[in-house]
Amino acid sequence: MIHILFSGNGKVFDGMLTCVLSILKRTQTTEPFCFYVFTMNLTRVKPEYTAISDAQIAFFNEVVQQYNPANEVRKVDVTELYEREFGHCPNEGAYCSPYTLLRLLADLVPGMPDKLLYLDADILFNGDIRQLYDIDVTGYEYAAARDHYGKYLIHPNYINAGVLLFNMTQMAQNDLLAKARHLIQTKKLVFADQSAIYRSTTRKKMLPQRFNDQKFLHRHTVVRHFSKRLFYLPYPHTANIKQWQVSDIHRIFHYYCFDDILYEYIYLKRKFENQTKEQTL
Repeated sequence: MIHILFSGNGKVFDGMLTCVLSILKRTQTTEPFCFYVFTMNLTRVKPEYTAISDAQIAFFNEVVQQYNPANEVRKVDVTELYEREFGHCPNEGAYCSPYTLLRLLADLVPGMPDKLLYLDADILFNGDIRQLYDIDVTGYEYAAARDHYGKYLIHPNYINAGVLLFNMTQMAQNDLLAKARHLIQTKKLVFADQSAIYRSTTRKKMLPQRFNDQKFLHRHTVVRHFSKRLFYLPYPHTANIKQWQVSDIHRIFHYYCFDDILYEYIYLKRKFENQTKEQTL
């Protein structure tokens, strides 16, 4: 079984749905997928910080099982773990939401697999996920690609934490996640969880940029990560364009190779919204 981890609340529904569709449509395998979704209720910080709903998870299950009946989605509510480990910590109000910290709890959740691929929700696969998931991480804590800007501004091997192929056994032996949690608990970090992981690493495997392209889409790109990026025209500015913003994907990036994914996403999103309306009538 191929094990994938997401984290977030109901607001990442669009991202997870498009990402999962890209995985299922671009991968040729009979091996089933298990999609874990770490979520929590943190309304004490913001009213919209509510856990992803059971209805959303049920809909995800319907979608993935249309591709393979053995596929499954597992919701893991880590509210208590989060409050115990990170409640009121210096990084709770970081530039990114507290939900990005949830991946640092993976070793505390019972039953997690030895090999686990963490993905941010703002990702689309342009190639078969097996090219990434089948990479041997024996002897390494994880595999990751360089951060597009961090490799220039921070360190040549500074990693982007949006795509992390975890070797949970090696991470446990080296206490990587425990070290990272301690940093989050005690120090204010500019890039929060990403910096905590980087600073706590004993041994990582560097991946080619094609496994986490944060700025461009090449023919050889396997993972296109729609993170915030710098544009120079018509004037220098940053923009945070996500894959579910279909008009912008066409108008600004001129990407059409993902249309089969995005058009199915539009259909499924409308279907889910209609189901939700019917249930509330």
